[in-house]
Amino acid sequence: MPDWTYHPLRRITARLLGRQRSERAALRLLATLTSRRAGARAVAAVFAHPATPPGLASRLGATVPVRHARDAVRALPVQGAGVIEIGPVTMADVPAVRAAAADRRCPVWARTADPDVAAALEPDVDRVVTSEAGIVRLTDPAVEAAQRALAGRDTVVLATPGVLVAAGPGWFQRVIEACTPVRPAPGLRDAGRDPRRWPAWLWGLLVGVGMIGAGTGAALITLGPVLLWYDNDYLGMRREQLAALNERLVPFLQHDRITMAGTMIAIGILYTGLAWGGLRQGRPWARTAYLLSGAVGFPSILYFLGTGGFVEPLHAAVTVVLAPMFVLAVARPPEPPRWSPVPDGPEPERRRALTGQLLMIVTGAGLLIGGVVVSVVGLTDVFVTTDLGFLRTPAGPLLEANPRLLPFVAHDRAGFGGALISAALAVTTLSMWGWRRGSRWVWWTLAGSAAAGFLPAVAVHMVIGYTDVVHLAPVYVGITLSGVALMLSRRYLCAGPSV
Repeated sequence: MPDWTYHPLRRITARLLGRQRSERAALRLLATLTSRRAGARAVAAVFAHPATPPGLASRLGATVPVRHARDAVRALPVQGAGVIEIGPVTMADVPAVRAAAADRRCPVWARTADPDVAAALEPDVDRVVTSEAGIVRLTDPAVEAAQRALAGRDTVVLATPGVLVAAGPGWFQRVIEACTPVRPAPGLRDAGRDPRRWPAWLWGLLVGVGMIGAGTGAALITLGPVLLWYDNDYLGMRREQLAALNERLVPFLQHDRITMAGTMIAIGILYTGLAWGGLRQGRPWARTAYLLSGAVGFPSILYFLGTGGFVEPLHAAVTVVLAPMFVLAVARPPEPPRWSPVPDGPEPERRRALTGQLLMIVTGAGLLIGGVVVSVVGLTDVFVTTDLGFLRTPAGPLLEANPRLLPFVAHDRAGFGGALISAALAVTTLSMWGWRRGSRWVWWTLAGSAAAGFLPAVAVHMVIGYTDVVHLAPVYVGITLSGVALMLSRRYLCAGPSV
């Protein structure tokens, strides 16, 4: 989960509004979102913390001043806080504390040294704190400090505002993970030979490997014959006839299909990483990321309903084979916790990694927008201005020469848009939820998917001479952002367990 406190965007906001106002604004935003049931579910999905171990929920929380009470009571439980202490409270603060406690989603305590305040608030809060016994108020943002304090069975650990400012909202999630009992992650041999007993992560791994294989096969076909028998039958034309119609038409089809093949391989790498490093380790957010991506990617085959009815048999066959495996990957019970927490490490390193995390999330969001745009183009106009500039012809003559040519291209274009949305969701969610020190699988998964998605697209454009700067600008921006993000976060994500 991103620690927004130290993100560059957060620091810019702090300079514009002032530190206290920016902190209040961030807390108020979360509180506003969680005030509605749908918003609370959305925020809970964004923070995606694991289930709190038994006995820990009532012992991990935060202590906040009265001025932040109402927003903290609504926002912090969604992030993983199990108890909120408000204090110190004076008699003048009693109405504000009552109003905050009325909206509580977790136990709310009031801290006061005034017996009259304690008597006034006792009916409205879950506990009035008049003694420091059994309570540790942390000033150290290190997860290890919270872990040591929670070792006492009756100790309640409350993060002070300074801790939340220094460590960000992801602090609760990291503490919960560090305190969760774990077992070693299983290997391939542990799955056994009976497919009926295979765990969810193994089915997810097979989907990822299958996507890589399908993308590689699509690339080999495109680099070879380009068109298969069913393509020729649908068009009523062969490759030579298409070249005679327009000498740039076959290279244009190649560029669309190579880009699609690279995206398929990128999705396969993302799914393989999520399955091996996420599902296998019992990460609850990994299943959500996998589900979001696949729930968009697999149904995108239905785009053919809006592109003229052309259904590519191999595309359909891949979907028929992999879709049931995807369902088994997300529907079966998740693995028990099997991760290995790694210390936070040097603070400057963590802050650089957070900058990389923000850039990677921006990259994923850009890919998502691009996928939506490509899908809309594929389902409507099919060609953009730069496409027709490369082909050196309007769309009309091509449609007149072969009425099926436009639906054929639309199928490729819309299918690529759907695959790009699927990849974008996986990149974004993995970047939001998977940023942990020592999670080298996250770094390699994102690096591999970026290489598979971007490099073939650039290479094929260069080979066929489709080098329009406007057309390729999003690709260049994506390469730059993801490259810088991976460079900044490599030391943090690839840190060894001994650090």
